[in-house]
Amino acid sequence: MFSTYRPVLSLLRGTAFLLAASGLHGLLLPLRGQMEGFSTTALGLIGTAWAAGFVLGCYFAPRIVRRAGHVRAFGTFAACAAIIALLTGLIIDEVAWIILRVFTGFVMAGAYMVIESWLNEKSTNENRGTVFALYMMVTYASVMSGQMMVAVGNISSASLFMITGIFFCLSLIPTAVSTASHPLPLQDVSLDLKGLYANSPVAAFACLLLGVANGAWGTLGPVYGARIGITTVEIAVMMSIVMIAGAFSQLPAGRLSDRTDRRYVLVGASMGAALLGLLIFLFQPRSGAMVLTMTAIYGAFAYTLYSIAVAHANDHANPEEFVKVSGGLLILYGFGTMIGPMLAAGMMEWWRPESLLLTTALAHLAIAAYTMFRIRKRAPIPIDEREAFTTLPVERSITPQSLTLDPRTKNETNG
Repeated sequence: MFSTYRPVLSLLRGTAFLLAASGLHGLLLPLRGQMEGFSTTALGLIGTAWAAGFVLGCYFAPRIVRRAGHVRAFGTFAACAAIIALLTGLIIDEVAWIILRVFTGFVMAGAYMVIESWLNEKSTNENRGTVFALYMMVTYASVMSGQMMVAVGNISSASLFMITGIFFCLSLIPTAVSTASHPLPLQDVSLDLKGLYANSPVAAFACLLLGVANGAWGTLGPVYGARIGITTVEIAVMMSIVMIAGAFSQLPAGRLSDRTDRRYVLVGASMGAALLGLLIFLFQPRSGAMVLTMTAIYGAFAYTLYSIAVAHANDHANPEEFVKVSGGLLILYGFGTMIGPMLAAGMMEWWRPESLLLTTALAHLAIAAYTMFRIRKRAPIPIDEREAFTTLPVERSITPQSLTLDPRTKNETNG
């Protein structure tokens, strides 16, 4: 049995290094930028630039992979990511970081797509669920491990930038020495906005605004922590604990949505996330323990929403449209992550650090309000006609290619 998973585990080792480097670099940049006196607008633009590059990578990286092959393309993407990480340590300038961050987003999208297509090729219809679960575990564990390195390093030196570059290089090794056959060429990504909205207005609207909220938090959460005076260790824990809380709460929230109209769960979780955001904005906690507690509860609500929205959309779609619908929603989410950091940066610049949570609260309130409006307009899908809920990793570390790993996908090339 172990031999069946050996090629998958080898690829996951490379994935772990790649994601750890991404988590480390993504947290290091806002903290170092904050220390260097970068404006909040510039720090927001760094997040927007990454998201823009990532969305562009989802569209254009498949062409590079088809032309160069999976191994050479992945080597190029990982090497470029390492070079960019080292350059951000050498050139401490907000304009340079914004430009470089676009390229980071692009090459990371390409690298993820290569690994995801390779994992899909090595999975069968019988073990797809296990491979998907392993990929999710590696995603969460690696990103959090990278973030926690900031807690034990010195953000004022170049050492963490160098470690980031080393990790990107280490991700090359498992794929470079692999003797596995190349997977099928990557398919181009498409976005049918009209079709997505017609299929599920709630899911399309929710995924866009979830991108706004999660993009704002993922980019400027460390800046919020630094400006309210909690320690670097507490900031790293805060960013990780939000993700952990969201991961653990996905399954109970999803199972609840299996037993009722998913839109009610979407409204409840949105209201919960909005309430926590408003409480943090109003009461302005400064104690590290209180901030960690409140943001963990926030994450438990906020990071369940994407999976529920996608499940609701697929309840209305034909089974053969799963990849098309879910992939479109993921791209829509990506567009939201381009908008969120700029909105939150403007609010934080104009008011106070907690305005970040006010921005996310407004996005979550809009989701709840629109969902309640749509509940009155459209009857729910009968429970016995829906597929069971499946959790999805939503942090900025997956591409539409990852959806081929989902056990709900009927992939005729495997098995």
